[in-house]
Amino acid sequence: MSIHEECGVFGVFAPKTEDVASTVYYGLYALQHRGQEGCGIVVCDDGIFTSHKDLGLVSEVFTGDVLSRFPKGNMAVGHVRYGTTGGNTRSNCQPIEVNHQKGKMALAHNGNLTNAWNLRNELELSGAIFHTTSDTETIAYIVTKERLDSSSIEEALSRAMSRLEGAYSLVLMSAAKLIAARDPYGFRPLCYGKTSDGEYVVASENCALRAVGAEFVRDLLPGEILIFSKDGIFSRSEHCKEKPRRTCVFEYIYFARPDSEIDGISVHESRFKAGEILAKAYPADADIVIGVPDSGLDAALGFSKESGIPYGIGLIKNKYIGRTFISPGQNNRIDKVKIKLAPIKSVLEGKRVVLIDDSIVRGTTSKRIVKLLREAGASEIHIRISSPPFLHPCYYGTDIDSEEHLIANHHSTEEIAELIEADSLGFLPMEGLCQLTGGHEYCSACFGGEYPTPIPSNISKDRFEQRLSEKIKTKK
Repeated sequence: MSIHEECGVFGVFAPKTEDVASTVYYGLYALQHRGQEGCGIVVCDDGIFTSHKDLGLVSEVFTGDVLSRFPKGNMAVGHVRYGTTGGNTRSNCQPIEVNHQKGKMALAHNGNLTNAWNLRNELELSGAIFHTTSDTETIAYIVTKERLDSSSIEEALSRAMSRLEGAYSLVLMSAAKLIAARDPYGFRPLCYGKTSDGEYVVASENCALRAVGAEFVRDLLPGEILIFSKDGIFSRSEHCKEKPRRTCVFEYIYFARPDSEIDGISVHESRFKAGEILAKAYPADADIVIGVPDSGLDAALGFSKESGIPYGIGLIKNKYIGRTFISPGQNNRIDKVKIKLAPIKSVLEGKRVVLIDDSIVRGTTSKRIVKLLREAGASEIHIRISSPPFLHPCYYGTDIDSEEHLIANHHSTEEIAELIEADSLGFLPMEGLCQLTGGHEYCSACFGGEYPTPIPSNISKDRFEQRLSEKIKTKK
C-alpha cells in the first residue's frame, strides 16, 4: 500500500470559439501527477456538449485522432482521476454530465464528501438513479435538484454547498457559464489565471496554468464561488469564512508538483524546509544525502544544506512507468520496486547514506528500497521521512481509509526501523508542520487525529459498490 494522489480539475472559458479541447489536454497533462487511473474532457460548443472519457493516462486516452473529433468551443472542463471513492471503472471517470429540465451541466470534482453516504441514501429514497459509485455524482444530483428552484446555476451551487460536507474543489460548466468552487475549509487547492488571448483558466494547481500559457491571477478563497460568463467574472463569497481554513498539509508534502504554489506558499520551499527540520531534529553521521524520486528530492536538498552532508543522486526513477504499471507475469518473483527505481552503485558503494522519503504507510516499499541500497553497497542507511507518522484515516480524499495497515499504528519508530532494516529512522515532528504552510491553518488529521468535520458514518472506499452488491444479493 502506498499513498495515492488526489484528482485534478481543469476548466477553460474563452471569449470566442477556440480549440479549447487542446487547452484542457495540456492542462490535464500538467496535472497527471494527481491521478493516473482515468481522465475526461467535455467541450461546450454553443450549448452542445461533446465528451470523451476513459481509463488510462492523458496521452493514452486523448490521442491525436480523439482530440481531432472535438469541435471548437468557448468552454471546456477536464479531470484526471485517482479514485479515492468508487471503483476503477470507465463509468466513474469524470466530468459527470447531466441533462435536466433547465439545461445541461458537466461537473469535475477533487476531494471526498464526508456526508456522501447520507446524501445518497436520501436521493435514492426520493427516486434518484445513480450510474456511478463516486461522490461526484452525488454533488451533481444535489446541484440539479437545487437548480429546479433557483434563478441561476450559481445560485443552485451555493444552495448545494450548504448541504455538502467535506472536501470539494470543483469546476462546473453549464451551456453558458464556467463556475469554479472551493469548499469552506479549503481542503483542496484551486486557482485561476488568464492567457494573453483573454482565456480564463481554472486548475487544481498553478503549474497547469503555466503549461497553457496562462498568467496566475489568484487562488480561490475557501468557500468562494467564481463565475465566468460573457458578462465577465463574478465572485460569490457567502460561504467564505463559514469554517476555519484547513488546507491539506499533505498537498505540500507530496500531492502537489514542486513547481506549484498553493495559497501563496511554494511547494518546493515547503519540502526544502521539511528537510531542514529533519536535519535538526534527527541528525545523522553520513557521507551522502539522497532522496526517493520525485517527492523526496526537495526535502533531501534541505537536509543536505542544513546538515552540511553532500547531496547526491542515488536513485533513478523509470520515467516510463506510471502508477498504473502492471507486470505481465512472475508477480511473486519480480520486485516491482526494482522496475521503478534503480540505485547508482558508484554513488552509494561504501557510503553511509541518508535517504529522504515523503511517507511510510505499511513499510513494505521502504524495506525494498533499503534492500536496493544495501545491494548497491551502502554501508549504512538512515531513513528520514518528511511527514509525521500516519496514524489515522483520511476522509477528505487521501487514500488512507483504515488504521489496520498503518505500520506506525502498531510499532514505535525504533521498531519500524528494525522492520524495514534501516540503521535509523526519523519522522518530521508534528510541531514542524506549521513551518511548511507559512503559518496558514491546515488539516493534519491523518497524523494527529483531530478532524475538522464529523467522521462519516461509512468510511469504506468502496462503500457504494458494497451497497450495490447487497442490493443484487437481496434481489436474488
